[in-house]
Amino acid sequence: MANGRQRDLVMTALSALAPGAGFEVGELPRPGGRRLRWVETSSDGPTILLAAGAGDTVLDWGPVLPALAADFHLVAYDRAGLGFSDPAPRTTLASQVEDLIAMLDRHGPALLVGHSWGGLLVQLAAAAKPAKVAGLVLVDPTHEEVMAEVPVRLRLGSDLMLNWIVLLKAVGRFDKRLTAFGRGTAEVCSDDPEVQALVLDAYRASYAELRQVAGIRTENRLATRVAVARRARAAAKTPDVPLTILTATRGKLPALQVRAAQLADQTAAAYPRGQHVVVDDAGHYVHHDQPAAAAAAIKAAAG
Repeated sequence: MANGRQRDLVMTALSALAPGAGFEVGELPRPGGRRLRWVETSSDGPTILLAAGAGDTVLDWGPVLPALAADFHLVAYDRAGLGFSDPAPRTTLASQVEDLIAMLDRHGPALLVGHSWGGLLVQLAAAAKPAKVAGLVLVDPTHEEVMAEVPVRLRLGSDLMLNWIVLLKAVGRFDKRLTAFGRGTAEVCSDDPEVQALVLDAYRASYAELRQVAGIRTENRLATRVAVARRARAAAKTPDVPLTILTATRGKLPALQVRAAQLADQTAAAYPRGQHVVVDDAGHYVHHDQPAAAAAAIKAAAG
């Protein structure tokens, strides 16, 4: 299947999830001739710039698109090497923040919404360009101090799993697992079987190439580099913008769940207009488990 056809599958799926949103595609030139690909809605409402979690693409925001597309100018992008954005020569925390800042320069001022790894990236981008930021919503964000307390056995298990999926992709044995992952995403996006089928096709297209699957491993490994994230956070000045943090109630070891909530409280307290909201009956993908609650929090922050 041609790359252009694969991109069309993503646009078809998004348009089915939010009919009338008027999705368009854009590409942002970056150093070295590479391009970042984004999708956006045609609304002239306030701009919301969405940054997905590690290894995820624009499809990750499917569950909340229907509630947001009519009233807001939504912009979601694939980070370098993921989806249909070109890979960077070397993927680092700094390079990912620089790409996000470039997106913010292109589309801001905007409300920045980040899930998981994207939650850390939007904080660092906001610190660098506060004048371009209308506010922040962090959806169960990655925090390096939580990562530092993950047991070694879990870190090793995660790394083995990441290597395994790349190996499976390299030898042509990943499709079954990919379909299972994609079906889960499709089912939280819509109850309509026809729309689910479109989302599943788009999901498969987004990870059709080895480099797209390798991007999952690359970003998840970045999230474990505690010392790098600590230095970046220490160097970042807290911007004077509204902040909402949504945290999950399940999905982590109990001690890590408690630690994540404590750190969310600390982060919110550091912002002049910060708040921490615990979302009941939600795992790490809060916007998948409780899309109405996530959308309501984003609307409130953008309004």
